[in-house]
Amino acid sequence: MRATSEQSLRFLVEKWLAPGPSVPVHVTEFSRTRLGGRRYVRVETSQEGGSRGLFFFRHDDGCWCVFPPTADTPKLFAQPRAA
Repeated sequence: MRATSEQSLRFLVEKWLAPGPSVPVHVTEFSRTRLGGRRYVRVETSQEGGSRGLFFFRHDDGCWCVFPPTADTPKLFAQPRAA
């Protein structure tokens, strides 16, 4: 089980985007997924070398992750072949 601080959006933004004290962080998009209606945000940092951004998805257990919940992942089904 993860510590509560490791489930926070702030913790993950610092972990994945590593903004420095003088590097601003902006939420550039937030909404809900089409499948399942779960929350997501896009966070971006801008530095001299360019900008970096990531999507973070809120899971049913309340934690934020860089991957969508499994229920929101589109599934591909094989079509049965004609005989």
